[in-house]
Amino acid sequence: MVRNRNKSQMKDQETSTEDEINEVQLSKLTELEFRVMMLRKLNSMCKDMSNMSKDIEMLKINHLEMKNQQEEMKNDISEMKNTLEGLKSRVGEAEDRISELEDRLEEINQSENQKEKKIKKQEESLRELWDKWKRNNIRIIGVPEEEESKRGLENIFKEIVTENFPNLVKEEGIQVQEAQRAPSKKNPNRPTPTHIVIKLPKIKDKERILKAARDKQQVTYKGNPIRLSADFSQETLQARREWHEVIKVMEKQGSESKTTLPSKAIVQNRRSNKELPRQNKAKGVH
Repeated sequence: MVRNRNKSQMKDQETSTEDEINEVQLSKLTELEFRVMMLRKLNSMCKDMSNMSKDIEMLKINHLEMKNQQEEMKNDISEMKNTLEGLKSRVGEAEDRISELEDRLEEINQSENQKEKKIKKQEESLRELWDKWKRNNIRIIGVPEEEESKRGLENIFKEIVTENFPNLVKEEGIQVQEAQRAPSKKNPNRPTPTHIVIKLPKIKDKERILKAARDKQQVTYKGNPIRLSADFSQETLQARREWHEVIKVMEKQGSESKTTLPSKAIVQNRRSNKELPRQNKAKGVH
């Protein structure tokens, strides 16, 4: 009976959970049962320690892997920072270079503007000198070129003056310093005759003839209409044509005006004189 009871107790110990055994139960165990129980406990503890060791090793391995990953991430972050610093440096250098190029471009533009102004000023000075050199000239337009071989340019001019302005010939003889065709070579694509340029020794003779031509309105040579005009450069003639409408508007507004060489006009109003550039148009006059 005692033996069966011991077996039943051992069986209960095997099937029981791993809870703590109280002192009463321990006191009822035989030495053999106690040893068996302790061996089982030790085996269980060894298994648990083995499992814990494996878990610890796995944790160490995972921790090491995490540290390696952290180091890799730190290295990646460091490389990214270095790359960003390099990019910032390159961007800064590029911005400095762009700023230098913009400054250089501004200097070049200013230099080009100064050169253009200088060239324009020189062209205007040259045109003024050219116009002053030609200020004694009268340009005759519309005389056939075959008349030149028959009469000569000086005689043609004298006949024109005699035919149209006999009073000028009576008052004072008109002398010719030089006469020529301009241009000297005829353009085959231009059917109209080349112009005759007459250079007079006195500018007042030119002004008197041109004034008489404006008063007469219709100048002829042998009954055929021709035109007399001042001999200016093409730029000055264009400027004067641009001023024609401007002067009309100013005269309607009661202003007195006169054109000056090469392409300016002086407007005289009640209280002030104003000099206007050639770029102004009639619509801009107020």
